Amino acid sequence: MGDKPVITIVGSINMDLVTIADNVPRQGETLQGKQFQINPGGKGANQAVAAARLGAHVQMIGCVGQDSFGRDLLQHLSEQGVDVSNVEPVTDMTGTATIVVSNQDNRIIVVPAANNHVTAEFVETKRDVIAGSDILILQLEIPLEGVRKAVEIAKENGVTVILNPAPIQDLPADLIEQVDYLTPNEHEFQLLQKGLDKKELQEKVILTKGSKGVALYQGGKESTIPAYKVNVVDTTGAGDSFNGGLAVALSNSLPIMEACRFGNAVAALSTTKLGAQTGMPTGKEVEAFIK
Repeated sequence: MGDKPVITIVGSINMDLVTIADNVPRQGETLQGKQFQINPGGKGANQAVAAARLGAHVQMIGCVGQDSFGRDLLQHLSEQGVDVSNVEPVTDMTGTATIVVSNQDNRIIVVPAANNHVTAEFVETKRDVIAGSDILILQLEIPLEGVRKAVEIAKENGVTVILNPAPIQDLPADLIEQVDYLTPNEHEFQLLQKGLDKKELQEKVILTKGSKGVALYQGGKESTIPAYKVNVVDTTGAGDSFNGGLAVALSNSLPIMEACRFGNAVAALSTTKLGAQTGMPTGKEVEAFIK
């Protein structure tokens, strides 16, 4: 571990089943695809790999199935430099995401399976791991009770919390109040508006807008940080790359605007390759890109 800040991710670990096609089929229609891949995924695991590739000390808390997908995912995460000693095999199947990529667009169906075991009770068994972290990252592909418990432990111990509210669901105001940074995309932000009535809650928001960059709400004003322009191959995992990059930058004490610029660079580079984790850049690649 050394002197590196510790980033902990509590979240989902999935296997992505990716089909690439020219078009998405309409109801009742069958189309021929161009390519099929099986790639490591899950928003939690994606964010863990993004941060680890950037050189951070990253530990993952989650669940996989006792199947070949689960074994392969644990091995892969470990090879990427993620500490998986707090990922536990359970009896369910490993979570999956079925992804259709067409014309630079992607559509995703997630089956949580083992991820449903990341409950409040399970997270409580990892209290010391969370308490010893510098930054905690969460998403919503695990039960909300697990998210709430992780946030509660983090705030009791002065840990900075980033919540990526995806896939979107209703979030209680008291949960949002405990989070330090909320990173929705534009669709998620629209659905969160009713829980963000207070100015101090809006100022937790880092709004990711894809090719339009990132927006911050500070002092009652919106500031936009432009996206980097690249040749886009696949946007899958771009948001997760941003969150991983943001966490690494914040853990290195960068001001929020600079941290968002760094996250933008990580996200931009991730879209230049196919696949979520397979496209995520290293710290050296990001530095060279920014220069």
